Amino acid sequence: MHHRSEPVWLRYVQYLLPALACLFLCALSGRCQDSSDQGTMSRGDRAEIAVTVRNTSGEIINTPATIKIYQNGMPIDQSSTSHGRAFFIPRSLGEYTVTVEAAGYKNAQKDVSLVMAIKEDVEFVLQRDVASNETGEVPGKPLLAPKAKEALDKGSQALREDKLDEAQKYLSEAMKLAPGNPDVLYIQGVLYLRKRDWGHAETVLEKSSQIEPNQARVLAALGMALCNQKKYEAAIPNLEKSLQLEPTEGWETEWALAKSYYYREQYDQALKMVQQAQANSHGAAPQVELLLAQCLTAAQRFEEAAGVLRGVLKNSATSPEAATARQWLDRMTADGKIRPASASSP
Repeated sequence: MHHRSEPVWLRYVQYLLPALACLFLCALSGRCQDSSDQGTMSRGDRAEIAVTVRNTSGEIINTPATIKIYQNGMPIDQSSTSHGRAFFIPRSLGEYTVTVEAAGYKNAQKDVSLVMAIKEDVEFVLQRDVASNETGEVPGKPLLAPKAKEALDKGSQALREDKLDEAQKYLSEAMKLAPGNPDVLYIQGVLYLRKRDWGHAETVLEKSSQIEPNQARVLAALGMALCNQKKYEAAIPNLEKSLQLEPTEGWETEWALAKSYYYREQYDQALKMVQQAQANSHGAAPQVELLLAQCLTAAQRFEEAAGVLRGVLKNSATSPEAATARQWLDRMTADGKIRPASASSP
């Protein structure tokens, strides 16, 4: 039985098919490894941030570097470099901040704007940090994008100038751009304190402290917000911690802590702390003087308390505290705690 011979073109196809399949698989493999050169993630229709880290000589840094990605001041991703490179695929387009840390080098950051679903190459050239002793640095807080930083700076300046409405305008903008940044939350908390809005101050300062713990100024402001709401028990650990971290935080912190001690009936601690606040305020804060008089009275040191109150009448005659000092002196005289003659004049 004879078979018809196969057409020549069919025999070529049979030989070419395996080769074509091999070429297709190789091309596909190369394409998959385009993201991160490792084939570990597929970008699809999303943007990619490709980070390269070099030294000032242009060479790839062999030391593993930590790369972090921030959006709106909050960290969203983190990775270590492999052969000086790291790759990220954010979930959405938008504005991002990229930071890099490597032992023995100065930290660096760059802002990246992802407007299309393409790969964005970000290259860092790190400078040696002689003072680091090869230990590197750990950033203390989420970083602010330029627009948010500008709004925060303007808000802080307006607050220093006691322009509270202007400060609120800029800080509202900063809060919108970076709602999770601890610096923004802290300054907003200080503004609330200036407005005597203790409850809102407590809320934002508590959040700032959670994001960035153990910051003396934040703990001090939070303690003051709690103290002004008569939450003395809660105020004490925050104020104590603040002064442990920064003993020169200021007489305001010492005064708030002394007040909290006093109303918790910890009179010895209150007296010691308010005397410290008086020394640091150089007698220029009548509210400190009144608290000192209260603590001396609690210690049965009535004549010393009266002397402090007379000092308020003499040095702060036009202050609201002067009227209180006069009332206390009159009451101490009526109760026989002090000699009438010495209490009758400033």
